[in-house]
Amino acid sequence: MKKFTAMTMVSILAASLALPFAASAATGTAEVQASVSFRTQPTTSSTVIRYLKTGENLTVLSEYNDYWLQVRDGSGQVGYVSSNAKYVEFHKDEEPTNAVIEASVSFRTSPSTSAARIRYLQTGERVNVISQPNSYWYEVRDSNGVVGYVSSSAQYISTTYDPASAITDPAAAIESVIEAGMKYWGTPYEFGSDRSTTTTFDCSDFVRTAFFEGTGIILPSDSRGQGAYVQDRGAVTADWSQLKRGDLMFFMDYQGSTASAYADVDKSTATITHVGIYLGNGQVLHTYSTASGGVRTNEIAGTAWEYRFLFGGSVF
Repeated sequence: MKKFTAMTMVSILAASLALPFAASAATGTAEVQASVSFRTQPTTSSTVIRYLKTGENLTVLSEYNDYWLQVRDGSGQVGYVSSNAKYVEFHKDEEPTNAVIEASVSFRTSPSTSAARIRYLQTGERVNVISQPNSYWYEVRDSNGVVGYVSSSAQYISTTYDPASAITDPAAAIESVIEAGMKYWGTPYEFGSDRSTTTTFDCSDFVRTAFFEGTGIILPSDSRGQGAYVQDRGAVTADWSQLKRGDLMFFMDYQGSTASAYADVDKSTATITHVGIYLGNGQVLHTYSTASGGVRTNEIAGTAWEYRFLFGGSVF
């Protein structure tokens, strides 16, 4: 008697019950090579809609598993057909890729070195980065449609992936960022705080944490890097009253509490030493000293924050 492994039994059950867990992102077109059943489900026990004829052209909606394709025929009917080359010739669409593997690297089931290895990605292989769960890992899809995780180190992968470009609703994203930031109200200030914890923050660590928790975007770890990041996104303004809710604000060193203390400063060349998140209504959410009480908000107009302001702009 033939013996079945647990994985084999799962595969058989999935096919018989038409469970969708095996579906792949592969799409494209197909041409019928020999008359074949067009079925309501990806199983030979499901209802035959009709028989597809040799020469018919189909749109492939997904590669359900190794045996079945989900397709749409010329009349718009959606169903399933055998993927056997005897019956159909499948032409996969080439998915745009945004990354290339620079050196052979483990492709894992989760973002951890202890996670199971799917396989090794090879030097020169092109993949699509679809998210960055943290500073150390990318979630990627390979050319076979398999999704897994790979080290984000430039030693192993180079990419044009931009997490900010994945934000389709900036207004909602900003509210998530501000909500994430507000939950840390009063968290103590510590210069050079540990980026791997949320027990204390300096200014850039706080901003970075709020954006990561709110949107998944990983900003540079220091205020100058964050300023360059925002400048690279496009337009910035030196007039804080023109900022939008959620924009980042960048400031120079404290020189005094009056406007005259900054009168001779060339702000176009001044060094960024502080960053905060503009809330609108003339307020900034930030953290800047132990004495201030940690994460808090401050009024901008008529204060040193207004006089210290260099420029601001959007992360998106």
